[in-house]
Amino acid sequence: MTTDLTQQPAHVQLQALDRREISSRELLDLHLAQVDASQINAVVTRDDNAARAAAHAADERRARNASSGTLDGLPLTIKDSFETAGLRTTSGSEDLADYVPARDADAVARLRHQGAVIMGKTNTPAYCQDLHTDNSLFGRTLNPHDPQRTVGGSSGGPAAAVAAHLTPADLGSDLAGSLRLPAHYCGVYGLRPTHGLVPARGHIPRPPGWTTSSDMVTPGPLARHPRDLDLLLDALTTPSPAENSPWLVKLPEARRGGGQFRVAVWAADTSCPVDRETGDALATVEQALASAGTNVRSITGPVSFTDSLRLFEQLLHATATAATDDEAGAAELAAARDMQEDDASPRGTFLRYRTQTHRTWLRANEERHRLREMWHRFFADAEHDVLITPAAPTAAIPAGTRSLTVDGVERSFFDQTGWANLTSHVGLPSVVVPVARNAEGLPIGVQLVGPMYSDRALLAAAEYLASLLGEAAEGIGL
Repeated sequence: MTTDLTQQPAHVQLQALDRREISSRELLDLHLAQVDASQINAVVTRDDNAARAAAHAADERRARNASSGTLDGLPLTIKDSFETAGLRTTSGSEDLADYVPARDADAVARLRHQGAVIMGKTNTPAYCQDLHTDNSLFGRTLNPHDPQRTVGGSSGGPAAAVAAHLTPADLGSDLAGSLRLPAHYCGVYGLRPTHGLVPARGHIPRPPGWTTSSDMVTPGPLARHPRDLDLLLDALTTPSPAENSPWLVKLPEARRGGGQFRVAVWAADTSCPVDRETGDALATVEQALASAGTNVRSITGPVSFTDSLRLFEQLLHATATAATDDEAGAAELAAARDMQEDDASPRGTFLRYRTQTHRTWLRANEERHRLREMWHRFFADAEHDVLITPAAPTAAIPAGTRSLTVDGVERSFFDQTGWANLTSHVGLPSVVVPVARNAEGLPIGVQLVGPMYSDRALLAAAEYLASLLGEAAEGIGL
């Protein structure tokens, strides 16, 4: 047994468990000690007794050669927006400070079914509604690379916990880049799976007890190695017994390996500029691929950035209205009726999208399906396996700031997730890969995008890219 094992990625920790080099109980205690010693405020709720009981049960299964699944005995943390049976779930809100669910979110139940040991919950902004991870209940989560920098949001606690080796992996969620942005800012790998593969029931928001969720939110894993994401993806796409599911998803493996991947690079767009260091990182990635003989070419983008972002915002504001109480909903309708027809202000756009008619939404949804077809043709007809884009315009910005500066030019605060949101409303799989550091030592990642259900191929491409770039992409940890 060695404390160094907490520094290893999840698949190495699982190998140590399988070889009986360490017990699940011992591995759990090593991670709990890491949490105890940490000052970054990433893990906000624990039940050590329940976690130790689960680890003990995993050890007994392994002793009987009766391991229950691909993650048996592995300690994990869970974003505090997912309901966890018997373990407080607040979604970062004082309104839910004492809420203890009676059942697991579906994604959590799938992890437990595969033997994962849930050792705690990680921080999130209240109701997952900010790009900084800070709330009045638990306070701010600090970036392990620089405590003066943000961890992003809303899966900032998960990304920070993984980066600081408090946990080998975490379950986060992504609606508007809120898993991928923290992965980028904290220098870890983060996967937003193909939408629909992993159920979102039990994710807050929506309110506790709801059986439906947003038509864009997608649970996904964060870890320090692409193979770890693949392991968790396998667990997250395997239904638990309680789901009583008649089907099982079998995602295709990568059809190509190594230098056989056909890669397009969309490195810049005037709608969402990136800073010089981010541009340099993209250029380094493209050069590394070309030098290795990979079929790689630069493109200007398969869709209109501006049109795609407008549609994303329209659909985002629509899905966010579901849980609005009647009084607030009526106030928004009244405010929208009082607006001038030509009001193009941010507030006007917000209200218009929040109160759009069902007919208007149906037409937007039709536009979404047409956009998916454009992406499909890009990958199929142009014969691309992977598209590489920036993950965000810059490395981690100062904590708490409400502005974004790109090479001295003020940009919209929400440009941080502009590149991520190219795929949020169309449901394509996307993975953030750490590839470099800037002059201040902060991580810089890129985003890999693929066609629907190409999740495993994307993870294979991520591992290939990591092998080309060496230590820079091996999970930029501490």
